[in-house]
Parts: sequence; C-alpha cells; structure tokens
Amino acid sequence: MDILRKVKANADISADGSDVRSMNLVTHNAASGRDPDADLIKAISQGDKTAFSQLMDRHLSHIVALAAHMLGDRFAAEDVAQTVFLKTWQMIPRWKTGNAKLITWMRKVATNQCLDILRSKREVYSDSLPDSEDQSPSAIDYLEIRDRSLLVREAMQSLPDRQRAAISLSYFQHVSQKEGSVILAISESAYESLLVRARKSLRATLSQNPNTLLATGVGL
Repeated sequence: MDILRKVKANADISADGSDVRSMNLVTHNAASGRDPDADLIKAISQGDKTAFSQLMDRHLSHIVALAAHMLGDRFAAEDVAQTVFLKTWQMIPRWKTGNAKLITWMRKVATNQCLDILRSKREVYSDSLPDSEDQSPSAIDYLEIRDRSLLVREAMQSLPDRQRAAISLSYFQHVSQKEGSVILAISESAYESLLVRARKSLRATLSQNPNTLLATGVGL
C-alpha cells in the first residue's frame, strides 16, 4: 500500500467527521516551547498540499510505528496512519495555535483508533488492579536493547490494551509522562501507575519463556 499517495489523493476531501475524543485535545495546554510544526500548520490551514506532504514526511513513520507496536500488524498500522492524516487535514483549519502540539494530537488520534480496533478484537482487560512500586529496571533495559525484537512484539500482544498503549508511547515513541497522560486522557500519576503495571505484565510474560532470556542475555 502506498499510504503517502493514498492520503494525498484524499487530502482534498472536505468533511467534519473528526473524532470528538481527539478534538478535545485541542483545548489542553501544550508543554512549554514552540510547536515544531507551526511553520506548516498555517500553510496547511490555507489548503497548501505541499505543506501537508512535508508534514507527512516528518511524522508518517512515527505514526505507523506507534500503531504497529500497538496492533502488531503493519498493514493495519498503515490504515490507522491514513485515518490520522485525513483527520489532521480536516482538523487543521480549526487548530488553535498555542495549545497542544500537533504531533501530540496526532498520537492521540492514532492511539484512540488502535484502542478501538483492539476492543473490537478481544475482551477488554481491567487496568484497575492495585499498584506496588516496580524496583526492577531490567524489563525497561530489555525494551531499549531489543525494541525491534519479535520476542518483545509478541509479548506486547498479551498486554491489556491501555498498558500496551503506554509502553508504545513511552518506550517506542519516547514521549514524556506529561504528553502520554494527555494522549490517554488521564492524570500524570495515573499514567505512571499504568506504566508500572505494564512493566510488570511484560516482565511476567517474558519470564515465562526461558528462550527469551537466553536470546537477549538480559535478566528479568
């Protein structure tokens, strides 16, 4: 699938079918600092397709990667990315400069889309279990060292949906806890707790397979 060509071909579609959940992010305060996409937002809001193409060049790979980590399916991830960029084209004329950064909004749209897909495929797991502090950084070391590993990708498929989203955002997209909390529409403390549970779940899954430890040389 040539997703770049497909999105560009549809970029002149005028519609108001934006995701209400993702539009809510426009009203959040952004992290300090100028939006790195500010130079393109104004041009795109005036219908400049060249600027839109440049925006895709900047962020397409990141959005596809986020969706691929969450869904474990490259083709489904490309479909999600197409939806994200179509919604971005439709939304930008209403964008309020000085609020959330555009890439944060796009990640939120992608994450919500992936969560919807995951819910349609399987029973939603509970993320309301009590927390306890995770003292072991080994699972995180494992992710950083083997972030492209098939073993990790397979283990991630067993995580509850929102835990998978948090891991994908923090350890593959490298977003801050503040940005992650905005994307998932929860408090920073709740996001941190979600990461604790996600690390524990991932470590438990990986530790069930002795070959995982042998293949990586990292203890869990």
